[in-house]
Amino acid sequence: MNGFRIPASGAGTTAMTTAVTAATATPATVTEAVDGPFKSFPSGLHDQLRPFFTDITDITEEVVRAIRTEIPEYARPTDDTYMQVVHQGVEQALQGFLERMAEPDTDGGPVRATYERIGRGEADEGRSLDAFQSALRLGARVAWRRINALVDADLLPRHVLAAFGEALFLHLDEMAAATTTGYTEARLHAAGELRQRRTRLIDLLIVDPPASVAAITELAHTAQWPVPRSLAVVVIDRGSRAAGPPPIVPPEFLARFDVQPAVLVVPDPEGPGRARAVAGALQGLRAAMGPNVAIQEGARSLRWATEALDLARRGVLPDTQLVRCRDHLATLLLFRDEALVDAMADRHLRPLDSVRLPQRERLAETLLSWLQCGHNASEVAARLAVHPQTVRYRMRQLDELFGDRLHDPTTQFEMQLALRALNLRRTAPGR
Repeated sequence: MNGFRIPASGAGTTAMTTAVTAATATPATVTEAVDGPFKSFPSGLHDQLRPFFTDITDITEEVVRAIRTEIPEYARPTDDTYMQVVHQGVEQALQGFLERMAEPDTDGGPVRATYERIGRGEADEGRSLDAFQSALRLGARVAWRRINALVDADLLPRHVLAAFGEALFLHLDEMAAATTTGYTEARLHAAGELRQRRTRLIDLLIVDPPASVAAITELAHTAQWPVPRSLAVVVIDRGSRAAGPPPIVPPEFLARFDVQPAVLVVPDPEGPGRARAVAGALQGLRAAMGPNVAIQEGARSLRWATEALDLARRGVLPDTQLVRCRDHLATLLLFRDEALVDAMADRHLRPLDSVRLPQRERLAETLLSWLQCGHNASEVAARLAVHPQTVRYRMRQLDELFGDRLHDPTTQFEMQLALRALNLRRTAPGR
């Protein structure tokens, strides 16, 4: 092999074999040290082997060539910068191994720093560490073949192979650990940056006045979020569970659980499987989902969802796991300005104040049903589960209270709105 030439048999070979054998003594010497494999090497072995490892470049080339040939992820002939890093990593590993043979107490700092840097590079390249682990094992096999060549040529006593093997794999494990450290740090850093970008993207999607589509698209690209055709905002009431771990959401959702209520941006809400994914993210928490809107109108979806969640808390809207605004548009409209509803009730329903409370509620309920049923007494009776004659009696009372106003279409419409809002308030738990 080039760069690792075993001397021809003769006096030179005999002299070298004698020197190495004398340095390595007997097999018992190898097992005397208990402080680690590098301390198990016989004294002077490193100096005796130095002539065979003077051409580190040649060994490095063999390792790099094997890595590029056998591992497809590293076949990058046009990337000089990357190949320089690979060369440096292999050469540093070999040099570090020999230095630790000479000085077993060395901490291997330069090798560790190099492989932490390689780990960060692997993370930046978007690869897993599987390919790198394969490269490490391949490099170890090449080095092991070199060592065995010495044994086969009688230049290294066979009884030191165990120490070589243990030291080699310890060195390998330490390089792998350093690479994992660098890789993990880089991934955490990248994840932190991505999380920050996605948080900014949420803020941009729900800002009022709205941001431009171009600004949203640009930030979405850096946040690795495919821009959807539409979106909906979900607000989640985490309540007493806010201190616990946040729910796990699909990667295509945007989420902020550091605010109350928590915010979830759902892309293309009508897409296949979306309803199931939203339900899975809620984990039984109360939530409200705003309407589907264009990507620059997230503030409107958020506003409606927030109002719906508040009404669900009050019991005005059904206390189901997920309240969808599209199913309660009229109620949202009524409660958008409750002071306005109160003013409308004061104007059109004041005659009811002259009646005692129990009767007032019965008359208000009958009037609302009469308006909703198109003035059909039989339908009102069926809805209220009373006799039609009871309905007619109550309507005569209402006619006495309201007079001609009871038959004015505009007044009837506003009465119905006010009665509907008051009824929702009255039937809400804890009113």
